[in-house]
Amino acid sequence: MEGVLVDYQTAHNLLITQGLDADQATDTLLARLREGVPPVPGQVTSILLALKVVFEALKDSTQLDRDLAAALHLLTVNSRQQFEAGHQAGLEWPPLLNEDLERIAIAVQSIFLGEWIDY
Repeated sequence: MEGVLVDYQTAHNLLITQGLDADQATDTLLARLREGVPPVPGQVTSILLALKVVFEALKDSTQLDRDLAAALHLLTVNSRQQFEAGHQAGLEWPPLLNEDLERIAIAVQSIFLGEWIDY
């Protein structure tokens, strides 16, 4: 997905997979963090791109799909929890991962608010 214009459905599916289906797939951001493994190169960039596409598609909407909202919430909260748990366990995460997780949280907040917050 990196560097490619993505349609809403592709972005939506990626976010659902990364958030809701994280327990069934081993290559999702949440699964990798839970295992103490950093994201695949480009994975966070793809997630951020998908979040921007979803924001643009839904910024004027007054409702969000329940599965999408749940995936966004889990992606934000669980990624931070896994990061912190790894940090406390002495894992050395990539230097920018903390900031990347913050960017994900800000993009999700933007979707919920309907107004893009620059990060």
